[in-house]
Amino acid sequence: MRSRLAFAVVVSALFALPAWAHHSHGNYVDSFTDIAGTVKEVHLLLPHSWIYLEVKDPKGGEPQIWALEATGRNGLERIGVTKEYVAPGDTVKARCHVLRDGSNGCLLGFLKAKDGTIKDWDGNNAALPKDF
Repeated sequence: MRSRLAFAVVVSALFALPAWAHHSHGNYVDSFTDIAGTVKEVHLLLPHSWIYLEVKDPKGGEPQIWALEATGRNGLERIGVTKEYVAPGDTVKARCHVLRDGSNGCLLGFLKAKDGTIKDWDGNNAALPKDF
């Protein structure tokens, strides 16, 4: 009986480790960066939602498309995010953790919608920033 229990624990751990690694934030820097731009696409999906944002190049170059990863649709719906809350054409501001490799993407923390409301798109119920 003991060996079966030990086997079950080992098998459970083997299945849990990939799921834990998948939800690691290791691809992103720890600090926040603020970006602003025009929403091009919104995909409220499971397990992760995405916003594609056109951001002006700070050096005066061509606008760049950024991919902002957020928590899943169910978590966003619980805080009042719907298809109508953020839509293509809206100008928004995002506070996010940029990708470590320097590409145009980030893990979305907070988003300020065109109506001025701020919501936590990471799904961890963090306190809303006062300086955003």
